[in-house]
Amino acid sequence: MARDYYETLGVKKNATKEEIKKAYRRMARKHHPDVNPNDSSAEKRFKDIGEAYQVLSDDAKRQQYDMLGHDAFTGGAAGHGYGSGQAYDYSGGFDFGGGGFSDIFENLFGGGRGRGSRRGQAQPFGPQRGQDAYANMAVTFDEAFRGAAREISLEVGEPCGACGGSGVKAGSKPSKCGMCGGKGQVSLGRGMFNLSQTCPQCGGTGQANANPCPSCSGQGVRPAVKRFSVKIPPGVDNGSKIRLAGKGSPGQQGGPPGDLYIITSVGGHRLFERKGSNLHCEIPITIVEAALGTLLEVPTPEGKSSIKIPPGTDSGKTFRLRGKGFPSLQGRGRGDLYVQVKIVTPKNVQDKERRLLEDFARLHPEDPRADYRYTD
Repeated sequence: MARDYYETLGVKKNATKEEIKKAYRRMARKHHPDVNPNDSSAEKRFKDIGEAYQVLSDDAKRQQYDMLGHDAFTGGAAGHGYGSGQAYDYSGGFDFGGGGFSDIFENLFGGGRGRGSRRGQAQPFGPQRGQDAYANMAVTFDEAFRGAAREISLEVGEPCGACGGSGVKAGSKPSKCGMCGGKGQVSLGRGMFNLSQTCPQCGGTGQANANPCPSCSGQGVRPAVKRFSVKIPPGVDNGSKIRLAGKGSPGQQGGPPGDLYIITSVGGHRLFERKGSNLHCEIPITIVEAALGTLLEVPTPEGKSSIKIPPGTDSGKTFRLRGKGFPSLQGRGRGDLYVQVKIVTPKNVQDKERRLLEDFARLHPEDPRADYRYTD
């Protein structure tokens, strides 16, 4: 006997949609297969949670479930889709059509419905491109500077093994579309105003699925966790998109898969501030170094470099090291490193140092604030 959907998510029957969504997130994280690698039943619990959320998060399906229970989505309640002019909706399982798969995992991908059909519209039978998937990835400052190889696990699904991704029950074949008679086109109007358009029932394929695969509800797709290798190119920034072609959600009924987009979030650095492809840092210098000049050693992301500090350098002076910044993501060279010097005043001055500084002040009586004097 199927477990009660409310019990599966751990919510009351009068729970709000927001409470159901929060419960789903909590339960999905708890029973995720990656979190329970040694538990063979974790994947089944994870699928049950997704199935419960799909029904209870949809007002119409929830109302049917409250009235009829699981019977609302079995037998005749879900078996008359194609050929009758209605959308095929196997609501007792994962509904990959009409954005269902995207809805279930939207919090993991962070994306919209892509090219899926809207709820309530006829779901055409025939190959359809899979939806694009999105995932966030945090990378360190050094990984963004040098590039890196990372791995990530995501739920993007896979072709149904029972039907080979066709969506048709094993041993069966698609039949002619009842709306267009297998032509793939339907006529609008009469006489000289007769126009044709792609059949909305079959999507122009001229076929209908009278015997949908029970394992995938005729969509040719089943949920699955997959692991991907991601090559992070040098120069990525916050919000950069890394495209993995064909690694998104699988296509329905044999269609091509969508793409997977990795959105990067780059961490900070204790010394450098990044502004585009340029880097900025602040280096302390002594009064003597500022007054007499020096060859100053400065850090860069690739090691040490040096700049010449001329005599009489003021605090706040900025020097540029060309080509020592971040690599350009488009491969167009490197940014620059801007080094701002900051004069550090001596602390705990002793009597001897004080007398030397007083002598220095008498020898250099210039007033740096002369231009700031207020006069009537």
